[in-house]
Amino acid sequence: MSAGKEQLDVEDEFIAVEADDVETAVVPEVAKTNLSKRRTIDNLLEERRLQKQLADYDFDL
Repeated sequence: MSAGKEQLDVEDEFIAVEADDVETAVVPEVAKTNLSKRRTIDNLLEERRLQKQLADYDFDL
């Protein structure tokens, strides 16, 4: 090792990201997408149920 002190270059733009931060950033986006898909499916099932009720309705009261 050298006895003199060496100048180290440090990048000011470097941002340390921990693994936990990355996971929490990804999870809400996935949850939002899944919730959106679930709402779409629920709406389609509700529409199908209402169509069936309308088809089964006795119009000759």
